Amino acid sequence: MYKKILCIRADNMGDLVMSSPALRALKETFLCHITVLTSSMAKPITGFIPVIDEVIVRDLPWIKAGATTTGTELVELAALLRSYNFDAAFIFTVYSQSALPAAMLTMMAGIPARWAYSRENPYELLTHWIPDKEPYQYIKHQVQRDVDLVMAAGARVNDDRLLVTVDEAAHESMINKLQQAGMDITNGYIVFHAGVSEEKRQYPIPLWVELGKQAAALNIPIILSGSAREAGLTGTIAAGIDSSHVFDLAGQLSIGELIALINGARALVSVNTATIHIAAARQTPVIVLYALTNPQHTPWKVKGAVFPFNVARELQSKNEIIHYVRTHCMKVVPDYPSPATVARALTRLLQQQTAVRNITMDALLQ
Repeated sequence: MYKKILCIRADNMGDLVMSSPALRALKETFLCHITVLTSSMAKPITGFIPVIDEVIVRDLPWIKAGATTTGTELVELAALLRSYNFDAAFIFTVYSQSALPAAMLTMMAGIPARWAYSRENPYELLTHWIPDKEPYQYIKHQVQRDVDLVMAAGARVNDDRLLVTVDEAAHESMINKLQQAGMDITNGYIVFHAGVSEEKRQYPIPLWVELGKQAAALNIPIILSGSAREAGLTGTIAAGIDSSHVFDLAGQLSIGELIALINGARALVSVNTATIHIAAARQTPVIVLYALTNPQHTPWKVKGAVFPFNVARELQSKNEIIHYVRTHCMKVVPDYPSPATVARALTRLLQQQTAVRNITMDALLQ
Protein backbone atom coordinates (compact mmCIF):
# COMPACT_ATOMS: atom_id res chain seq x y z
CA MET A 1 0.00 0.00 0.00
CA TYR A 2 2.48 2.63 1.20
CA LYS A 3 6.16 2.03 0.41
CA LYS A 4 7.67 5.47 0.99
CA ILE A 5 6.33 7.19 4.09
CA LEU A 6 7.12 10.59 5.56
CA CYS A 7 6.55 10.90 9.32
CA ILE A 8 6.56 14.40 10.76
CA ARG A 9 7.47 14.65 14.45
CA ALA A 10 9.26 17.97 14.66
CA ASP A 11 9.33 18.47 18.43
CA ASN A 12 11.76 17.35 21.11
CA MET A 13 13.68 14.11 21.55
CA GLY A 14 11.17 12.61 23.97
CA ASP A 15 8.28 13.27 21.58
CA LEU A 16 10.01 11.30 18.84
CA VAL A 17 10.71 8.43 21.23
CA MET A 18 7.01 8.31 22.12
CA SER A 19 6.20 8.03 18.41
CA SER A 20 8.52 5.02 17.98
CA PRO A 21 5.80 2.33 18.45
CA ALA A 22 3.75 3.98 15.70
CA LEU A 23 6.81 4.12 13.42
CA ARG A 24 7.50 0.45 14.10
CA ALA A 25 3.89 -0.44 13.27
CA LEU A 26 4.15 1.34 9.92
CA LYS A 27 7.45 -0.40 9.15
CA GLU A 28 6.21 -3.88 10.07
CA THR A 29 2.84 -3.53 8.34
CA PHE A 30 3.82 -1.91 5.07
CA LEU A 31 7.47 -3.03 4.85
CA CYS A 32 8.16 0.55 3.90
CA HIS A 33 10.97 3.08 3.82
CA ILE A 34 10.41 5.61 6.63
CA THR A 35 11.77 9.13 6.46
CA VAL A 36 11.32 11.27 9.56
CA LEU A 37 11.14 15.03 9.39
CA THR A 38 12.23 16.22 12.81
CA SER A 39 13.94 19.06 14.63
CA SER A 40 17.57 19.69 15.49
CA MET A 41 16.56 19.01 19.10
CA ALA A 42 15.39 15.47 18.29
CA LYS A 43 18.02 14.60 15.68
CA PRO A 44 20.52 13.02 18.15
CA ILE A 45 18.11 10.21 19.11
CA THR A 46 17.19 9.22 15.53
CA GLY A 47 20.18 6.92 15.13
CA PHE A 48 18.93 4.83 18.05
CA ILE A 49 15.44 4.21 16.66
CA PRO A 50 16.22 1.50 14.09
CA VAL A 51 12.92 1.65 12.18
CA ILE A 52 13.89 5.10 10.89
CA ASP A 53 15.58 4.80 7.49
CA GLU A 54 16.29 8.45 6.75
CA VAL A 55 16.11 11.77 8.57
CA ILE A 56 15.40 15.29 7.38
CA VAL A 57 16.18 17.94 9.99
CA ARG A 58 14.38 21.28 10.01
CA ASP A 59 13.30 23.58 12.82
CA LEU A 60 9.79 24.45 11.73
CA PRO A 61 8.28 27.83 12.65
CA TRP A 62 5.14 26.33 14.25
CA ILE A 63 7.29 24.33 16.72
CA LYS A 64 9.17 26.00 19.58
CA ALA A 65 12.79 25.55 18.52
CA GLY A 66 14.33 29.01 18.77
CA ALA A 67 15.27 29.07 15.08
CA THR A 68 14.35 31.74 12.54
CA THR A 69 12.62 30.37 9.48
CA THR A 70 11.43 32.26 6.41
CA GLY A 71 8.68 31.46 3.96
CA THR A 72 11.32 30.85 1.30
CA GLU A 73 12.84 28.07 3.37
CA LEU A 74 9.46 26.37 3.66
CA VAL A 75 8.97 26.54 -0.10
CA GLU A 76 12.41 24.95 -0.52
CA LEU A 77 11.54 22.26 2.01
CA ALA A 78 8.30 21.48 0.15
CA ALA A 79 10.31 21.10 -3.06
CA LEU A 80 12.76 18.78 -1.31
CA LEU A 81 9.94 16.63 0.04
CA ARG A 82 8.36 16.51 -3.43
CA SER A 83 11.60 15.06 -4.82
CA TYR A 84 11.23 12.03 -2.52
CA ASN A 85 7.95 10.97 -4.16
CA PHE A 86 6.40 9.89 -0.87
CA ASP A 87 3.28 7.74 -0.98
CA ALA A 88 1.97 8.98 2.36
CA ALA A 89 2.63 11.38 5.22
CA PHE A 90 1.71 10.92 8.87
CA ILE A 91 1.71 14.04 11.02
CA PHE A 92 2.14 13.33 14.74
CA THR A 93 0.96 16.04 17.12
CA VAL A 94 0.16 16.73 20.75
CA TYR A 95 -3.54 17.51 21.22
CA SER A 96 -2.69 21.17 21.89
CA GLN A 97 -0.98 21.52 18.50
CA SER A 98 -2.48 22.10 15.08
CA ALA A 99 -1.47 19.69 12.32
CA LEU A 100 -2.57 22.10 9.60
CA PRO A 101 0.77 23.91 8.99
CA ALA A 102 2.45 20.53 8.40
CA ALA A 103 -0.55 19.43 6.34
CA MET A 104 -0.09 22.46 4.10
CA LEU A 105 3.59 21.57 3.73
CA THR A 106 2.81 17.97 2.71
CA MET A 107 0.13 19.15 0.28
CA MET A 108 2.63 21.52 -1.34
CA ALA A 109 5.01 18.56 -1.57
CA GLY A 110 2.44 16.62 -3.58
CA ILE A 111 2.16 13.73 -1.11
CA PRO A 112 -1.03 11.91 -2.16
CA ALA A 113 -2.09 10.46 1.22
CA ARG A 114 -1.93 12.80 4.22
CA TRP A 115 -2.97 11.55 7.67
CA ALA A 116 -3.39 13.62 10.84
CA TYR A 117 -5.65 14.56 13.71
CA SER A 118 -7.35 17.92 13.37
CA ARG A 119 -9.87 19.77 15.50
CA GLU A 120 -10.75 22.06 12.61
CA ASN A 121 -12.08 20.84 9.27
CA PRO A 122 -8.90 20.59 7.14
CA TYR A 123 -10.81 20.36 3.86
CA GLU A 124 -8.25 19.60 1.12
CA LEU A 125 -5.18 19.88 3.35
CA LEU A 126 -5.66 16.32 4.60
CA THR A 127 -6.83 13.36 2.57
CA HIS A 128 -7.43 11.35 5.75
CA TRP A 129 -8.79 13.45 8.60
CA ILE A 130 -9.08 11.96 12.09
CA PRO A 131 -11.32 14.32 14.10
CA ASP A 132 -9.43 15.27 17.26
CA LYS A 133 -11.63 14.63 20.32
CA GLU A 134 -8.84 15.27 22.81
CA PRO A 135 -8.86 16.69 25.40
CA TYR A 136 -12.55 17.61 25.59
CA GLN A 137 -13.93 14.07 25.53
CA TYR A 138 -10.93 12.11 26.86
CA ILE A 139 -7.13 12.24 27.17
CA LYS A 140 -4.97 9.45 25.79
CA HIS A 141 -1.33 8.82 26.48
CA GLN A 142 0.76 10.28 23.67
CA VAL A 143 1.96 6.81 22.65
CA GLN A 144 -1.63 5.60 22.29
CA ARG A 145 -2.60 8.72 20.34
CA ASP A 146 0.20 8.14 17.82
CA VAL A 147 -0.50 4.40 17.56
CA ASP A 148 -4.20 5.03 16.97
CA LEU A 149 -3.36 7.38 14.10
CA VAL A 150 -1.41 4.75 12.16
CA MET A 151 -3.94 2.04 13.04
CA ALA A 152 -6.56 4.15 11.27
CA ALA A 153 -4.44 3.68 8.14
CA GLY A 154 -4.41 -0.10 8.58
CA ALA A 155 -1.12 -0.48 10.45
CA ARG A 156 -0.96 -3.46 12.81
CA VAL A 157 0.54 -2.87 16.23
CA ASN A 158 2.30 -6.02 17.42
CA ASP A 159 4.46 -4.26 19.99
CA ASP A 160 3.64 -0.90 21.56
CA ARG A 161 6.78 -0.61 23.70
CA LEU A 162 9.05 2.37 23.14
CA LEU A 163 12.01 1.66 20.90
CA VAL A 164 15.50 2.94 21.72
CA THR A 165 18.56 0.74 21.19
CA VAL A 166 21.87 0.62 23.07
CA ASP A 167 25.06 0.86 21.07
CA GLU A 168 27.67 -1.60 22.34
CA ALA A 169 30.61 0.73 21.67
CA ALA A 170 28.81 3.53 23.50
CA HIS A 171 28.15 1.18 26.41
CA GLU A 172 31.85 0.30 26.67
CA SER A 173 32.98 3.93 26.48
CA MET A 174 30.40 4.87 29.12
CA ILE A 175 31.71 2.19 31.49
CA ASN A 176 35.25 3.45 30.91
CA LYS A 177 34.19 6.97 31.86
CA LEU A 178 32.57 5.73 35.06
CA GLN A 179 35.74 3.85 35.96
CA GLN A 180 37.92 6.87 35.15
CA ALA A 181 35.73 8.93 37.48
CA GLY A 182 36.59 6.51 40.27
CA MET A 183 33.16 4.97 40.68
CA ASP A 184 32.57 1.61 42.26
CA ILE A 185 29.43 0.37 40.49
CA THR A 186 29.50 -3.13 41.94
CA ASN A 187 26.09 -2.49 43.51
CA GLY A 188 24.85 -0.44 40.58
CA TYR A 189 24.15 3.28 40.40
CA ILE A 190 21.33 5.83 40.29
CA VAL A 191 20.98 8.59 37.70
CA PHE A 192 19.69 12.05 38.61
CA HIS A 193 18.66 14.28 35.71
CA ALA A 194 17.74 17.84 36.69
CA GLY A 195 18.05 19.71 33.37
CA VAL A 196 14.92 21.02 31.66
CA SER A 197 14.05 22.42 28.25
CA GLU A 198 11.62 24.89 29.84
CA GLU A 199 11.94 26.79 33.11
CA LYS A 200 8.44 25.78 34.19
CA ARG A 201 9.54 22.13 34.46
CA GLN A 202 12.38 22.87 36.89
CA TYR A 203 12.44 21.15 40.28
CA PRO A 204 14.19 23.65 42.59
CA ILE A 205 17.92 23.20 43.17
CA PRO A 206 17.67 23.21 47.01
CA LEU A 207 15.18 20.33 46.80
CA TRP A 208 17.49 18.41 44.45
CA VAL A 209 20.29 18.92 46.96
CA GLU A 210 18.20 17.65 49.88
CA LEU A 211 16.99 14.69 47.80
CA GLY A 212 20.59 13.90 46.89
CA LYS A 213 21.68 13.99 50.51
CA GLN A 214 18.98 11.52 51.47
CA ALA A 215 19.69 9.27 48.49
CA ALA A 216 23.43 9.32 49.22
CA ALA A 217 22.65 7.54 52.49
CA LEU A 218 21.82 4.47 50.39
CA ASN A 219 25.56 4.14 49.64
CA ILE A 220 24.96 3.76 45.91
CA PRO A 221 26.72 6.05 43.42
CA ILE A 222 24.54 8.90 42.18
CA ILE A 223 25.41 10.14 38.70
CA LEU A 224 24.25 13.59 37.63
CA SER A 225 23.58 13.63 33.89
CA GLY A 226 23.01 16.60 31.63
CA SER A 227 24.25 18.52 28.63
CA ALA A 228 27.27 20.81 28.63
CA ARG A 229 25.02 23.85 29.06
CA GLU A 230 23.55 22.21 32.17
CA ALA A 231 26.94 21.72 33.82
CA GLY A 232 26.43 24.78 35.99
CA LEU A 233 23.18 23.34 37.31
CA THR A 234 24.60 19.88 38.01
CA GLY A 235 27.77 21.35 39.49
CA THR A 236 25.72 23.38 41.97
CA ILE A 237 23.67 20.33 42.93
CA ALA A 238 26.76 18.13 43.32
CA ALA A 239 28.50 20.76 45.48
CA GLY A 240 25.40 21.10 47.64
CA ILE A 241 25.08 17.36 48.22
CA ASP A 242 28.79 17.19 49.02
CA SER A 243 29.12 13.42 49.07
CA SER A 244 31.72 10.98 47.81
CA HIS A 245 28.83 9.01 46.34
CA VAL A 246 27.91 11.79 43.89
CA PHE A 247 29.51 12.13 40.44
CA ASP A 248 28.79 14.94 37.99
CA LEU A 249 29.01 13.81 34.34
CA ALA A 250 27.13 16.69 32.72
CA GLY A 251 28.55 17.46 29.30
CA GLN A 252 30.77 14.36 29.33
CA LEU A 253 28.46 11.84 27.66
CA SER A 254 27.32 11.45 24.07
CA ILE A 255 23.67 10.63 23.46
CA GLY A 256 24.66 6.99 22.92
CA GLU A 257 26.54 6.95 26.23
CA LEU A 258 23.57 8.60 27.99
CA ILE A 259 21.25 5.88 26.67
CA ALA A 260 23.71 3.23 27.88
CA LEU A 261 24.00 4.98 31.26
CA ILE A 262 20.22 5.01 31.76
CA ASN A 263 19.96 1.44 30.49
CA GLY A 264 22.37 0.23 33.16
CA ALA A 265 20.98 2.26 36.06
CA ARG A 266 19.07 0.75 38.93
CA ALA A 267 16.78 3.76 38.76
CA LEU A 268 16.44 7.18 37.16
CA VAL A 269 15.15 10.24 39.01
CA SER A 270 14.32 12.97 36.53
CA VAL A 271 12.16 15.90 35.61
CA ASN A 272 9.73 15.39 32.75
CA THR A 273 12.06 15.33 29.75
CA ALA A 274 13.50 12.90 27.19
CA THR A 275 15.41 10.89 29.79
CA ILE A 276 12.21 9.43 31.24
CA HIS A 277 11.17 8.12 27.83
CA ILE A 278 14.61 6.62 27.24
CA ALA A 279 14.26 4.92 30.64
CA ALA A 280 10.84 3.59 29.66
CA ALA A 281 12.23 2.26 26.39
CA ARG A 282 15.01 0.46 28.25
CA GLN A 283 12.74 -0.64 31.15
CA THR A 284 14.79 1.23 33.72
CA PRO A 285 12.62 2.08 36.77
CA VAL A 286 11.97 5.80 36.87
CA ILE A 287 10.76 8.44 39.31
CA VAL A 288 9.46 11.57 37.63
CA LEU A 289 9.27 15.03 39.13
CA TYR A 290 6.43 16.05 36.85
CA ALA A 291 5.46 19.67 36.20
CA LEU A 292 1.75 19.84 35.38
CA THR A 293 2.06 20.78 31.73
CA ASN A 294 1.09 17.81 29.52
CA PRO A 295 -0.44 14.94 31.53
CA GLN A 296 -0.24 12.54 28.57
CA HIS A 297 3.57 12.32 28.66
CA THR A 298 4.15 10.07 31.66
CA PRO A 299 6.67 7.24 31.07
CA TRP A 300 5.05 4.44 29.08
CA LYS A 301 4.76 0.95 30.57
CA VAL A 302 7.65 1.02 33.02
CA LYS A 303 7.90 0.53 36.77
CA GLY A 304 8.12 3.71 38.78
CA ALA A 305 6.28 6.63 40.31
CA VAL A 306 5.26 10.12 39.27
CA PHE A 307 5.21 13.15 41.57
CA PRO A 308 3.37 16.11 40.04
CA PHE A 309 3.83 19.75 40.95
CA ASN A 310 2.16 22.96 39.88
CA VAL A 311 3.60 25.38 37.35
CA ALA A 312 3.96 28.96 38.55
CA ARG A 313 1.19 31.14 37.17
CA GLU A 314 3.60 33.45 35.33
CA LEU A 315 5.13 30.47 33.51
CA GLN A 316 1.88 28.78 32.49
CA SER A 317 1.19 28.37 28.78
CA LYS A 318 -1.09 30.82 27.00
CA ASN A 319 -2.39 27.95 24.85
CA GLU A 320 -6.14 27.78 25.51
CA ILE A 321 -6.27 23.99 25.18
CA ILE A 322 -3.54 23.55 27.78
CA HIS A 323 -5.38 26.06 29.97
CA TYR A 324 -8.57 23.99 29.66
CA VAL A 325 -6.77 20.81 30.69
CA ARG A 326 -5.06 22.54 33.59
CA THR A 327 -8.32 23.96 34.95
CA HIS A 328 -10.74 21.13 34.15
CA CYS A 329 -8.78 17.87 34.02
CA MET A 330 -5.73 18.03 36.28
CA LYS A 331 -5.56 17.44 39.99
CA VAL A 332 -4.63 20.27 42.32
CA VAL A 333 -1.37 19.33 44.01
CA PRO A 334 1.13 20.94 46.41
CA ASP A 335 3.75 23.11 44.79
CA TYR A 336 6.56 20.55 44.95
CA PRO A 337 6.93 16.96 46.21
CA SER A 338 9.14 16.88 49.28
CA PRO A 339 12.61 15.32 48.96
CA ALA A 340 11.72 12.95 51.81
CA THR A 341 8.68 11.65 49.91
CA VAL A 342 10.68 11.17 46.73
CA ALA A 343 13.54 9.50 48.63
CA ARG A 344 11.13 7.02 50.20
CA ALA A 345 9.75 6.14 46.78
CA LEU A 346 13.28 5.70 45.44
CA THR A 347 14.14 3.37 48.32
CA ARG A 348 11.02 1.29 47.64
CA LEU A 349 11.88 1.17 43.96
CA LEU A 350 15.39 -0.05 44.66
CA GLN A 351 14.00 -2.71 46.96
CA GLN A 352 11.62 -3.75 44.16
CA GLN A 353 8.61 -3.75 46.41
CA THR A 354 5.30 -4.50 44.74
CA ALA A 355 3.85 -1.32 46.23
CA VAL A 356 5.52 0.63 43.42
CA ARG A 357 3.17 0.35 40.47
CA ASN A 358 3.54 1.01 36.80
CA ILE A 359 3.28 4.68 35.95
CA THR A 360 -0.03 5.89 34.53
CA MET A 361 -1.67 9.27 34.05
CA ASP A 362 -3.93 8.64 37.07
CA ALA A 363 -1.68 10.64 39.38
CA LEU A 364 -2.18 13.71 37.23
CA LEU A 365 -5.82 13.62 36.15
CA GLN A 366 -8.96 14.19 38.18
